[in-house]
Amino acid sequence: MSLVATPQSQDIKNYVQGSFEDAQFTVVTGEHSISELAKISKDFSQSYRFKSSQVWIKEPFKLRMMSEVDDSTILYVVNGGKRMYKIPRSGLSQTDDISKAPGKRQTAFDFGILTPALVNNYFVADFVRMDRASGDAVFDLTYASHLMDSSRHRIWVDPQTKVITKREWYAQRRNNGRLMATFIYSNIKKVGSVSLATSAVVNNADNKRAGSLSYTNMKVNTGLADSLFALK
Repeated sequence: MSLVATPQSQDIKNYVQGSFEDAQFTVVTGEHSISELAKISKDFSQSYRFKSSQVWIKEPFKLRMMSEVDDSTILYVVNGGKRMYKIPRSGLSQTDDISKAPGKRQTAFDFGILTPALVNNYFVADFVRMDRASGDAVFDLTYASHLMDSSRHRIWVDPQTKVITKREWYAQRRNNGRLMATFIYSNIKKVGSVSLATSAVVNNADNKRAGSLSYTNMKVNTGLADSLFALK
């Protein structure tokens, strides 16, 4: 009897975590090199100042992150196209409109989670191939034209778990579209009906390991209140 491989879908919507509503977890910073991280970007290297951060994510495009550094608590909130930074100890509070700057908008995508909102007039996905080595579906993601951002990502998605296992981040065309960093997501864990990576490694364009993160204490679809993501 001959065996015929079932062709995989080339539609990105068949690779999203369709049941994802919200998640909360702790991000723990692992081994890293500030000099190698700085080759990615100065802002990117600054994120590794935090030993750990508490993260809450909710569809669509809601994120809350609390971190501590130098005895100060830093609150970071994204709600749609708005972003807020707040450092209560210093009295600093700033809200920005990032609706036309998606590269500044942290989302579930940064944690290897592909959600429905990300492929609904946010990213445009072009199927590249089924990767022979891993069996993952490979897509090129560009931002929808109204977002006016020419940077792009190439992602590898596990068809079974629907977790992004690898992501290449490329700069905007005005910066020659060069490779900025490669992210590897691993140690996949199923929490309820959602699969999530619990480890991430980032390499810079020189293919040097720059940093690592782990995600712990994961809870999914607990019904997070919208008030958590209020910009105030």
